[in-house]
Amino acid sequence: MKKVFIYIMGLTLAAGQLKAQETVYPAPAQKGRIYLTHATIHVGNGQVVQDGTIAFENGKIIAVGANVPIPQGDVKVFDVKGQHIFPGVIVPDSNLGLTEVEAVRSTNDYDEVGVINPSIRSLISYNTDSKVINTLRSNGILLAQTVPQGGLITGSSSVVQLDAWNWEDAAYKTDNGLHFYMPRLMGRSSAFGPGGLPVGGADPVKAALDRIETVKAFFREAKAYLAVDKHAETNLKYESVKGLFSKQQKLFIHCDLVKEILVAMDMAKEFGFDIVIVGGADSWLVTDLLKQNNVPVVLGQPHALPVTQDDDVDQPYKTAAQLQKAGVLFCISNEGFWQQRNLSFLAGTASAYGLTKEEALSAVTFNAAKILGIADKTGSLEVGKDANIVVSKGDILDMKTNHVTQAFIQGREISLDNKHKQLYDRYKHKYNLQ
Repeated sequence: MKKVFIYIMGLTLAAGQLKAQETVYPAPAQKGRIYLTHATIHVGNGQVVQDGTIAFENGKIIAVGANVPIPQGDVKVFDVKGQHIFPGVIVPDSNLGLTEVEAVRSTNDYDEVGVINPSIRSLISYNTDSKVINTLRSNGILLAQTVPQGGLITGSSSVVQLDAWNWEDAAYKTDNGLHFYMPRLMGRSSAFGPGGLPVGGADPVKAALDRIETVKAFFREAKAYLAVDKHAETNLKYESVKGLFSKQQKLFIHCDLVKEILVAMDMAKEFGFDIVIVGGADSWLVTDLLKQNNVPVVLGQPHALPVTQDDDVDQPYKTAAQLQKAGVLFCISNEGFWQQRNLSFLAGTASAYGLTKEEALSAVTFNAAKILGIADKTGSLEVGKDANIVVSKGDILDMKTNHVTQAFIQGREISLDNKHKQLYDRYKHKYNLQ
C-alpha cells in the first residue's frame, strides 16, 4: 500500500512539474463521448437552455438540450452545475500569431513592403508557438482571423483555431478574404499621406482618392486578365484576386468615415464583390444603405473616442446596438493581438449600451462566424457543429465574474495554462504566498 501511495505521489509531482513547463502542448484528438451537464447553455444564436446538457463526440456536437439522456458505459461526464457554457469566442481582424513583441522587429511578420500585395498569405506566417495565444484561450477565445498589413491591398487572411502544432493544423478557413486598407478621406496636418508616402503640399484627400483609383485600376486590369483563359505568362497578383470575382472570397475594406464607406459600396457595385466593412466607426449613419446592400460590418474597437467632435461621447459604445436595431449583420473586433483577450468584455460594454446579453454574445461568436464564412462549422452550440466550447463560472462578457474553467476546441480539452499564470505562480512561490 505504501509503494502505491509513493507511486501516486510521484505521478502527481511529475504532473505538477509538467504543468509548470513554459511549453503548453496541443491536445490530442477527442476520444470517447463527453457530456457537460447541469449548466446554463448560451447557444450563441439568442437561445438559452437552463439546467442543460451538451454532448459531443469525435469533435462534433451530438446533442444540446435540457433533457439529454446520458447512457451507461464508456462516457465522460462533467457536472458543471451553476456554471455557464458558451461557444468559443472568435476574433476577427487581428495579427495574432504574426507578431510577438512589437518593439522587436524580428518577431513581426505582418507588414509587407509594397502597395498592392494580393498574393501575400498571412496563414503561412502564423506562429503556433506564440506565447500570446494561450493568454487568449484562458479567456475563452478559441478562433481568430489573422490579417496581413502594409500597403493598400495587403493580401489574404485566414481563420485559425488556437490549438495546433503548425499552421497547417491551425487552418480552419483558408484564405477567406482579401484586405484593402482604404486611405483616409480626411485632411491631415501630417507631411505624409496614406500609406506613409510623402505628399508635400498636396491636398491629402485628393492624394487619397488617387490611391483609391490605383486600386480600382488594378481590379479592372485583373478582371480583363481573368477574362482570358490562357496566358503566355502567369501574373501572380491578378491570379490572387480570382476568388473575389468568383465570390469564393470576400473583400474586407478597412475604413471608418461615411464617405469611405460610400466609396467601398461603389467598388462593390462596379466589380460585383462581396464586401465587408472593417472599422465602420460611422456605420451607424448609413445603416439603411448597409442593410439594403447586405454589407456586414466588423465593428472596430468600441473603447475609443468618437470620430468627430459633434458625435456623442459614448457613440462608439452605442454603434453596435444601432446596427442591431437596423438589422445590419455585424461583429465586434479589437485592435492588436494580445489585446484580443479582452474582446468579449468589449461586447459586454455594448450590452450596457443597448444590446441584450445574448445579442452581445452573438457579436463575438455567431455573427463573427457568419461574416468569416465559418458559420456552418462553429459560432453556435448546435448539433453537427464543431465542439468549440467554453465553460465559465461567470458571465464571459463580464471582466469581474468571468472565470473559464474548461475549454474545448473541436472536442479536444485544451490547457488553460499560459505565461501569465506561470509567472503569477512563480512569484507566489518566491514570496511564500502559496
